[in-house]
Amino acid sequence: MIELGHLAIAFGHGAHLVRAVNDVSFKVEPGEAFGLVGESGCGKSTLLRAVAGLQPPTSGTIALAGRPVGASRSRGERRLVQMVFQDPYGSLNPTHSVDKILAEPLAIQGLDKVETRIERALAEVGLGPEHRFRFPHQISGGQRQRVAIARALIMEPRILLLDEPTSALDLSVQAEILNLLKRIGRDRGLTLLMVSHDLAVIAHMCGRIAVMYGGEIVETLAVERLRRGEADHPYTRTLLASSLATSSERAIAPALQP
Repeated sequence: MIELGHLAIAFGHGAHLVRAVNDVSFKVEPGEAFGLVGESGCGKSTLLRAVAGLQPPTSGTIALAGRPVGASRSRGERRLVQMVFQDPYGSLNPTHSVDKILAEPLAIQGLDKVETRIERALAEVGLGPEHRFRFPHQISGGQRQRVAIARALIMEPRILLLDEPTSALDLSVQAEILNLLKRIGRDRGLTLLMVSHDLAVIAHMCGRIAVMYGGEIVETLAVERLRRGEADHPYTRTLLASSLATSSERAIAPALQP
């Protein structure tokens, strides 16, 4: 469903050139949940934005559902893949009601049955009709992120990109959002590509994990190997040791569902 071939993304020129992503290749199968983990600044979010069509690659290829895509995409290609951003405070237009936030992508795509689609999207993320005409400042951070998820789902994508979707939330609501995303991915048969700096949380969501360091993937492994501490690369082992010491999953574990 997702295939990257020798993808590279660079910014600046000459002495100021920064290689944010360097020669990254991997495949994600239909219905698979695949994670990208690494420290801040390693290129995870930049790579995710390239898959979403928000950041043109410098070189390399991106294929979605078996078809090569570029930075300039058709409506159908943009509808195929949707993204949930890290910050629910910044990703929603503060001057738009929840109703308008959900109606806007439907209008852009020219989709019908707007009323039904909005009601269904809100119900799917656990929001009642009383939230529909509120503004972002009138709802909590967790509810804002549910609206952002509903906005992505309302387009009926086959691929959902998740850019640290719980890191800006309180621990008390992180588990709720993670469980919601896991259930939706399973029920809809979505292909998930998730970025996080928290190794334990991404292991809860994903079956396979790629570890990024300095813009490159240094190791790809199944989550079962990760849980057994069988990482090969020194950076992965360091990341695992750090995650075990500071993991937010441990703090929210009682509320996480298998």
